[in-house]
Amino acid sequence: MVQIPRKEYPRPQFERENWLNLNGEWAFEMDNGRSGEARGLYQEGAALADKILVPFCPESELSGIGHKDFMYGVWYKRTVSLTEAQLSGRVILHFGAVDYHCKAYVNGVLAGEHKGGYVSFAFDVTALLRPGANEITVYAEDNTRDRLIPSGKQSHEFKSFGCFYTRTTGIWQTVWMEFLPTEHIERVKYHPNIADGSVTVEAALCGTGDFKAEIFFADEKMGEYTAENADGTLHFTVALKEKHLWEVGCGNLYDVRFTFGADKVKSYFGLREVRLDGHKFLINGKSVFQRLVLDQGFYPDGIYTAPSDEALENDIKLSLAVGFNGARLHEKIFEERFLYHADRLGYIVWGEFPNWGLDPSYADSIYGILPEWVEELQRDFNHPAIVGWCPYNETWDQDGRKQFDDALALVYQVTKAFDPTRPCIDTSGNFHVATDIFCVHDYEQDPDIFKDHYDKLMTEGKLFDNHEKRQTYRGEATFVSEYGGIAWSQDESGWGYGNGPKTGEEFIDRFRRLTDALLDNREMFGLCYTQLTDVEQEQNGLYTYGRKPKFDPEIFRKILSRKAAIED
Repeated sequence: MVQIPRKEYPRPQFERENWLNLNGEWAFEMDNGRSGEARGLYQEGAALADKILVPFCPESELSGIGHKDFMYGVWYKRTVSLTEAQLSGRVILHFGAVDYHCKAYVNGVLAGEHKGGYVSFAFDVTALLRPGANEITVYAEDNTRDRLIPSGKQSHEFKSFGCFYTRTTGIWQTVWMEFLPTEHIERVKYHPNIADGSVTVEAALCGTGDFKAEIFFADEKMGEYTAENADGTLHFTVALKEKHLWEVGCGNLYDVRFTFGADKVKSYFGLREVRLDGHKFLINGKSVFQRLVLDQGFYPDGIYTAPSDEALENDIKLSLAVGFNGARLHEKIFEERFLYHADRLGYIVWGEFPNWGLDPSYADSIYGILPEWVEELQRDFNHPAIVGWCPYNETWDQDGRKQFDDALALVYQVTKAFDPTRPCIDTSGNFHVATDIFCVHDYEQDPDIFKDHYDKLMTEGKLFDNHEKRQTYRGEATFVSEYGGIAWSQDESGWGYGNGPKTGEEFIDRFRRLTDALLDNREMFGLCYTQLTDVEQEQNGLYTYGRKPKFDPEIFRKILSRKAAIED
């Protein structure tokens, strides 16, 4: 019997006990002709040709398929047995992520569809279910070459090349069912206040019932709120008995227990505030230097999907071991379990979007980012580990056409309207249009030249920028959001930026001097080193793709951990 992979609850910040993990063996079939609907593959009893292990994508070895060529359509099917008791309330079918356009059928009837390959979504399937056996069918279409479909670092050529890697098609995160009472909590939103040690909660309710929220820290009650015959959307503030701030390296979390009628939800939040003060980035009023690393979230055996929950947590621990205190979650929306571990460990991250694959030179590219970006903002707003948003990365011109600036400005404006509590970088590196932070990318490998680039920010107020003809620095807070990428290849096909060092000693010296130039800059609030691990042919990580250290991690930890010039 096949063991269920990724058995852990997929949404730790909104957890119920009554759920069913649907990972495991499903029937599977490729449908490059996209003719499966016409052939009736969604119908009950229609057989599929192969088997796959969900939630791993068919390109991955862990899926049991390992098919690396393009797949334009894929089908999944499995039977789920349900009891009368499980069907007594509402049944929600959840998907962690499906790339890209998903349709879900229950017992041959369309339950719903969703576009967007990276965010979580769900369908209420109560009316389509029956006691006993039920057939769940999923169809996903994807086209990495479609200019309106964001694909991040997925290769649009047959093989991986440059900084583009193996594709992901179809289901790549946990599929699960949740069994709810008719009256239940739909979602909550936290607004912590560090000044008076309180939290304001927005709770959206379905139905009417008695509501209660209890807040704990280390199992000791910190406060509560109750409301009789509550309905609609509640807004309430709880003064906390004790103030425990969520801080970098110390993820103090308050546990919350919600009760609404028969519905019970476990949650948590962090008492944390971020804001900009001139060139300083303040966390809880304290200037904190962001020692970030580029994390692309790829795995040799699972591609986009970590083989285990422990592997997700381990990536954070690998980063901490070499001295980083956070990461840019690069060109990918990471799963909620990763954000949960970041919350627990006090690991700061930037929420990003996989905008590559979109062509930003067209006005209609807005339809390829804005709907899913808003879903990401909604899903991840409550995570204290997220200290900022960055919807675009390096929006290059396409075939001589310049980026459509209004699209970037609109996404920035929507982000700030939805979440005024965090700063937003419109596009990391280039080309900035409307942004709270003006960051740059610089892969200069000569430490003397690199230092000279940014010393001018202190002496002349000028920020070195390779793209000054297309964007204008006006004194905003800034950091080098990509640098390094020093090559240390495991084979001849691997690459990094610039000329790679000849010896390990040269590698370490280059890393130290490049990093020192930013740590010692009193006008820089952070850095982001490329990258945590190698990814396929791009071999410029501090760890191999298999997560083995290339050098003693303590060497890098000592370089990174000293006090930066801008820090309090």
